[in-house]
Amino acid sequence: MKKDIALRLTPKEASSEEYYKAIVAKQMKVHPDKITAIRVRKRSIDARQREVIVQLHIEAYANAPAPKKEFVQFEYQNVANKPEVVVVGAGPGGLFAALRLIELGYKPLVLERGKEVSERKKDIALINRNNPVNPESNYAFGEGGAGTFSDGKLYTRSTKRGDFNKVLNVFHFHGAQEEILIEAHPHIGTDRLPGVIKKMRESIITAGGEVIFNATVTDIIIDDMSAKGVVLKDGTHITGEAVILATGHSARDIYNMLHSKAIELEAKTWAMGVRVEHPQELIDQIQYHTPDGRGEYLPAASYNFSCQAQERGVYSFCMCPGGFIVPAMTGENEMVVNGMSPAKRNSPFANSGMVVEIRPQDIPDEFRKHGVLAGLAYQKEVERLCYINGGNNLIAPAQRLTDFVNSRLSYDLPPTSYVPGTLSSPLHMVLPQAISSRLQEGFVEFGKWAKGFLDPEAIVLGTESRTSSPVRIPRHPLTLQHVQINGLFPCGEGAGYAGGIASSAIDGEKCADAVARMLE
Repeated sequence: MKKDIALRLTPKEASSEEYYKAIVAKQMKVHPDKITAIRVRKRSIDARQREVIVQLHIEAYANAPAPKKEFVQFEYQNVANKPEVVVVGAGPGGLFAALRLIELGYKPLVLERGKEVSERKKDIALINRNNPVNPESNYAFGEGGAGTFSDGKLYTRSTKRGDFNKVLNVFHFHGAQEEILIEAHPHIGTDRLPGVIKKMRESIITAGGEVIFNATVTDIIIDDMSAKGVVLKDGTHITGEAVILATGHSARDIYNMLHSKAIELEAKTWAMGVRVEHPQELIDQIQYHTPDGRGEYLPAASYNFSCQAQERGVYSFCMCPGGFIVPAMTGENEMVVNGMSPAKRNSPFANSGMVVEIRPQDIPDEFRKHGVLAGLAYQKEVERLCYINGGNNLIAPAQRLTDFVNSRLSYDLPPTSYVPGTLSSPLHMVLPQAISSRLQEGFVEFGKWAKGFLDPEAIVLGTESRTSSPVRIPRHPLTLQHVQINGLFPCGEGAGYAGGIASSAIDGEKCADAVARMLE
């Protein structure tokens, strides 16, 4: 006998398979001992009701052993002698493009400007100790891309544009926890992602592909308006049948190189603001609507806020419950912060980007001379201002949230997870008025919805500027090739076609499929 059922359970009940058996046996009118398999298909949290919604697949037999769990397996063929495709970037877009190319019978040559993930960890540890940032190995650049040292969120609004379940299964096959296959909002965690990324690299190499580190691309080889390969910083030429460009949102040198070659780019809407941090206990109390917070069985609470302020969107971005704020700059004279969480989300802090929508027409006139790259220049200037106001190092300018909202200086600062340290600064004046005033309105609105959000122990740090790129690399909607250059496939977040790990992975697979169609 097989049956699918849905239950609404208390957190304690949801933690016990014995309770599942008892209630399911009653519904199916069988003895609990006859139930041989209970498989959770989906699990989500109703925070307001403090309930767990569980979708179960039940198998009940009179005298049969419980069937083994079956997971999707991947067998990657050997492509050592197959046609070669250059993949620039080893973030989720590039890695999933490479694995999909192998499935399709092509050899990927993955070029990553940074280091492999273990060596990258060492450089990140130095950054957290306030050492200078290695421009090629940091929180944005290196194996796995910016997502490796993040919360590892895998949910996306792009599920209709690709096989989201396959992305989850690929991550699970390479070592991610089983829970990502059933949670409504799956995440891997920054402590587990490096191991998963390493196994993905091993799959590529075992199948005959190549992954080359410390390989910064400085030029694209173009012959008769077709991409034939790339040139590395050391002068090495790497050629292939096509080039998938999956360089991430912080690869400003790539945009500059394309612009210098008169390869078409276009300005797009993006966002910039601050990162706000609260005690996780407070967010639990707000979101679970009880002074007891999450208690013993519920997970660290998250939130997702958005509103309109002065005709522009203000919204939370990359919310990291039980997480840390980290320095995410990629070069000198920059102050950039981001967030990450371990798998258990067990930090006493909760942080989120709080950003303001910026449209191309919102860029101040002083940056217009940069043409299509005006947004990049504006972004860089705001990062420079925050760098100066943090003391010209990795210390972040910061302000109590309530002081920011009320345009007053903070004379002391609450504790924070940001390891390099903070310096009291009037961020309401440091940030452009078009950003700070909208943030102030947004925070007030969020405080109305979430009583207690405007807490004096909450802190804002500047600046959260790398939500996405201000630039898109245009491509044909059907062939996915650049609108001018055949064989050049702009991919993922850096190209303007994704907004996170899962959507970048989906886009990587789509670009690999497009390459195969071109080469048929």
